Amino acid sequence: MCDALCLIGPSGLIFAKNSDRPPNEAQVVEAFAARRAGGVVRTQYLEIPDTGSVAFIGSRPTWLWGVEHGLNEHGVAIGNEKIWTTGRPRDREPALLGMDLVRLGLERAETADDALAVMTELIETHGQGGSGERDTVEPYDSSFLIADARGGWMLETCDRTWVAQPVDAGAAISNRISLEQDWTKASPDVPAGANFQAWRHPRRPTTIADHRLAATHACVAQGPLTTANSVVATLRDHGHGPWGGPLEPNGWPSALPSEPGADHRGVTVCMHLRGYQATTASMVCRVDQNPSTGTRAYVALGSPCVSVYVPVFPAAGIPASLSDERTWSRFAAARDRVEADPDALEQIRAVFSPVEDELWAHADAISAADTVAMQAFTATAFESVKAALTRLSL
Repeated sequence: MCDALCLIGPSGLIFAKNSDRPPNEAQVVEAFAARRAGGVVRTQYLEIPDTGSVAFIGSRPTWLWGVEHGLNEHGVAIGNEKIWTTGRPRDREPALLGMDLVRLGLERAETADDALAVMTELIETHGQGGSGERDTVEPYDSSFLIADARGGWMLETCDRTWVAQPVDAGAAISNRISLEQDWTKASPDVPAGANFQAWRHPRRPTTIADHRLAATHACVAQGPLTTANSVVATLRDHGHGPWGGPLEPNGWPSALPSEPGADHRGVTVCMHLRGYQATTASMVCRVDQNPSTGTRAYVALGSPCVSVYVPVFPAAGIPASLSDERTWSRFAAARDRVEADPDALEQIRAVFSPVEDELWAHADAISAADTVAMQAFTATAFESVKAALTRLSL
């Protein structure tokens, strides 16, 4: 399960996603180099013709070929969500996973429109199938949020069937089919005027996603006033509102969600479904109208509430520690600590929050044209995070 949102305005794009996966599944952030076309590329379950790749950064569960979310060199950002459909995914042969499609869209697109065309052609050609989880048989269909600084798309699927709606000022998606008759593009098998809710699994409660969508839609509704900081506050929401809101005078939530509850209010944007699902990685991307003048990302390993969003300049690469599974495990240990003892959250935030604030201030002071400063920042940025982890005995 996951949550994603985007805002598109005169200044450009803000894109964000929380990746919710099995709690013990490591996820790392990597920089992927451009690749020439030729031969075949091996996705998780299929070999398909390799049309080459542009450079991108992506957040990858370590057992998967595909990525949960990412940003490419042209300023295209993509993330996916598990959705429950009428398509009987358990009856299908292995094919493309949602994470494969995110990676292929990032690899092959210069614009959000390109990514939609690439991904929908792959969906129609190969279909979706195969388990999206390592330790259980869990096949599913996906929805996608695709955006660049000038526009984007909500894409919802059921195996080879799909519909898409353009994103104007902003959008948010979660673990349910949201589109009805408001789509503008579709696969040939969708009748004109069809309500895509007919493809939603009728016995899966929408409340699993609805409360989280209320939180992410509220963030999107801020429009041009929304900043990367306020998006991070939403990604840390435990069901009490954005991080540092009126109910949280100290700047951190007063409590973690305990149980999902009959109405699923305990399934929150920063997810803590103990033993089943947790937010295992998060990313916020900021892309100016001209991607070459202001592209950066803020990357967190593990649960947002007990992690540090580290600024990243994609053109300068990724701090090596973000690609190290051992680093992810240290943040997972922080999550385990606060789930066992919620009072530990205050201690962890008291150490992490000043580190995060200092990193963001340093990154904000770097000119978009100063590649030397970007590279120097990238080389040293994670040192203060390592020191904070050590201070907390993580």
